[in-house]
Amino acid sequence: MKILITGTTGYVAKRLALKLLEDGHQLVCCVRDMNRIPDEIENHEGVEFIKIDFLSLDKTSFPEDIEVAYYLIHSMSSSANDFEDLEERCAQNFKKLVEQTTCKQVIYLSGIINSKSLSKHLQSRFQVEQTLRSKQYGLTTFRAGIIVGSGSASFEIIRDIVEKLPFMITPKWLNTRSQPIAIRDVLIYLSEGVGKKELYNRSYDIMGPEVLTYKEMLLQFAEVRQLKRYILTLPVLTPKLSSYWLYFVTSTTFNLARSLVDSMKVEVIGEESDINDHIQIKPIPYKEAVLLAFQKIKQHAVVSSWKDAISSGVFKNQLSEHIELPHYGCFKDVRSRSITDEVETLKKIWSIGGENGWYSFNALWRIRGYVDKLFGGVGLRRGRTHENYLEPGDPLDFWRVLLADKKQKRLLLFAEMKLPGEAWLEFRIVKDRLYQRAVFRPHGVWGRVYWYMVLPFHAFVFKGMINALAKAPDTAS
Repeated sequence: MKILITGTTGYVAKRLALKLLEDGHQLVCCVRDMNRIPDEIENHEGVEFIKIDFLSLDKTSFPEDIEVAYYLIHSMSSSANDFEDLEERCAQNFKKLVEQTTCKQVIYLSGIINSKSLSKHLQSRFQVEQTLRSKQYGLTTFRAGIIVGSGSASFEIIRDIVEKLPFMITPKWLNTRSQPIAIRDVLIYLSEGVGKKELYNRSYDIMGPEVLTYKEMLLQFAEVRQLKRYILTLPVLTPKLSSYWLYFVTSTTFNLARSLVDSMKVEVIGEESDINDHIQIKPIPYKEAVLLAFQKIKQHAVVSSWKDAISSGVFKNQLSEHIELPHYGCFKDVRSRSITDEVETLKKIWSIGGENGWYSFNALWRIRGYVDKLFGGVGLRRGRTHENYLEPGDPLDFWRVLLADKKQKRLLLFAEMKLPGEAWLEFRIVKDRLYQRAVFRPHGVWGRVYWYMVLPFHAFVFKGMINALAKAPDTAS
């Protein structure tokens, strides 16, 4: 079948695309930025790409002969106050384009919405579902609760909490019940639902076999990791304080923390249906889903992560518009060193950040991360998605990868930390010489004050970093 996928670089869509290709389908993938096409599918003969922003369609159109389309666009971590209107507009524009094709089925991944008291995001998801309904195609909606898998927001947040805190004083919403589902089961529902006419114009809750409180999820996660953890819940933590608690303890952004707390106050219990009669699947328990996730992590086979999403609010435009470094009105720190082992230096560059650190004065990098977190930034806790592999759009501590081209021997990063300006960090090898360039474009007087305040630290932080990258393996420290 010819299938269209939206949200191609997102956590679910990226994995779904690989599964659909394995099943022999032909894909049309929608992307906002052609520079963020996932490497796994970029050169696949069964994939074509459409550059599109569903908030501003211009003259974009879908291929007329698509048969099935997936709507996988969400704004859980959006900082916009009018995200409901934005989601509604995206859905309306998508529907308009799909109705101009021969598409027979649209599949939408939503959230379980059976509670009478819905969070703003779940209410928005339900409204999107109503908007997507059409007389020209059949709408199949799969409503999932907490999705458990390597790289998922819920998995990474629970991991942060469990592995860092032996004793936890937590908000009362940890007693809220939900039905977590493994990402592998979500992908089976989504992929196996293709073309099944009996699923047209129907909505199904998809969930794991257990009803668990968030507290039970934390404790079972700890069991899997062979950790002893103690949890005390307090009723005095307000939603705002709870959001700050999540923000400072985990790698989540404050916008996502606020959205999660808003959603976690509502019980997410699925309603039984006949969906498993149409799709042959036996959803796996929570602890097994956690075990499978860690197997992927150990194999360095994490395909996608919630951190890959461009949600910080730093990027108003596409990544590609930041690739050319500015020259005028900028402060620069430019250094170069001769190298004797290009392969080793490239390996170090592509492994920088995350658990590997920044090769020099890592304590200062951590302090800078704490300061950024204190002022509402992303901090260093995002780490990196892969141990030694980078592609455009990847998070890298408080940076975002703009360009990662081993043929050009160039890595370019853009700062997502809180700054009174814009900052870039570039590594480039030209003729056995490594060039390291930090560029800062200040915003106003405070931007200039900031640069001169941190300038003394650059003298040894950036110097130490390039020295470590240029050293041969037998002398590297």
